[in-house]
Amino acid sequence: MISTNDLDTLLAGKSTVYSSDGEKVGSIGQIYLDDHSGDPSFATVKTGMFGTSETFVPLAEASLDGSDLRVPYSKELVKEAPRVEADGSITPEEEAELYRHYSLSSPGAQTQQTGTADRDRVASNKETEGHDTSGPTTDDAMTRSEERLNVGTEKVEAGRMRLRKYVVTENVTTTVPVSREEVVLEREPITDANRGDAMDGPALSEEEHEIILHAERPVVAKETVPVERIRMGTKTVTGEETVSEEVRKEQITTDGDDAPANR
Repeated sequence: MISTNDLDTLLAGKSTVYSSDGEKVGSIGQIYLDDHSGDPSFATVKTGMFGTSETFVPLAEASLDGSDLRVPYSKELVKEAPRVEADGSITPEEEAELYRHYSLSSPGAQTQQTGTADRDRVASNKETEGHDTSGPTTDDAMTRSEERLNVGTEKVEAGRMRLRKYVVTENVTTTVPVSREEVVLEREPITDANRGDAMDGPALSEEEHEIILHAERPVVAKETVPVERIRMGTKTVTGEETVSEEVRKEQITTDGDDAPANR
């Protein structure tokens, strides 16, 4: 039989529920206590994908095996239990429906043994993720916990760069000096020195003289030469980014007329 001494073990967040044939049913979600006796009477079992489904199972005939809970029911029976909202209490009608499903004594008989059919929620794994399960198994002080934001960095791939070479064509204009020959007429008077050449030949005649003129023209030739070498490297640039995230913290107050005991 499960007692209040087993609450810390069941609510530590590591308890698994196993069926009568040893098959894993799910994980413990919440424990419900009898309102008068304070004994554990029901547990919720989280089943389905990621524990999104939560069903009730009685603890009257359950047993603790290390940190695991073993119930005398099949996995199918637990998963097909009537849907009851795990909102803090179980009504007498809901309790009666659950007992009929598990073929247990009527809620009335259970009420006579435990005092009442109205059961209050004790805690859930989610609610005890801090360091305090207030109740008869702890001392008279509460532990106030809060979440702290721990921000670090990780190196991820932000992009890729490739070094690629391709050919482009551009027009280059340059000036080169060129020379050419032109005809220049030179006149010289008849002197004793050239009179013989001048008087040679007939007195009147028709003649032609031809000379070849030369000129330079640009000649273009291209050659490929290496001009530089280029490689890629990296450098680290440090900047700042603002991170915003919600954190939770517990508050502790008193139920009397005094001022709050803490923030």
